[in-house]
Amino acid sequence: MKRLFLVITFSLLFIGIAFPQTKDDKAKNEIKKVMDTQVIAWNNGDIDGFMKGYWNSPELTFVSGTNVTKGWQPTLERYKKGYDSKAKMGTLTFSDLEITLLGKDSAVVLGKWALQREKDNPKGLFTLTFRKFKDGWRIILDHTS
Repeated sequence: MKRLFLVITFSLLFIGIAFPQTKDDKAKNEIKKVMDTQVIAWNNGDIDGFMKGYWNSPELTFVSGTNVTKGWQPTLERYKKGYDSKAKMGTLTFSDLEITLLGKDSAVVLGKWALQREKDNPKGLFTLTFRKFKDGWRIILDHTS
C-alpha cells in the first residue's frame, strides 16, 4: 500500500513539474469554473445563483436578438420573467468553448448553449466578455443569439 501511495505521489509531482499550469491556463480554468457553476445553478432552477457569474453592476450589458439590457438587476428580472418555471428553464449545457485571454484581467469566450426541455430544444451561440475583479472573474457583456 505504501508503495502504491509513493508511486501515485511521485507521478502527480512529475506531472506538475513536467506540465506546469501557466497563468493563462489558471485564468481559463477559473473562467470555465464560473461557467460550470452557472450551469449547475441553472439546472437546479436557481437563477439567483446563475447570476453570480455576472458583474453585479449597472454597467453589465446583456444582448439577445434585438434587445439590449443594461444592468445586473434588469438582467436578473429579464431572466426571472422569461424563465419563471423549471419547465421553461430546462437543462442547460454549454459546449465548444473558446476562451481567449485579452490580458491579465480580461477574456472573451465564444461558445454554444442549448436547453433541453420537454416541448423544445432551443440552442444558439454566445460571446461573453469577462473581467477579473478582486472577487474573481465575472461576465461584463453577454451577447447571446
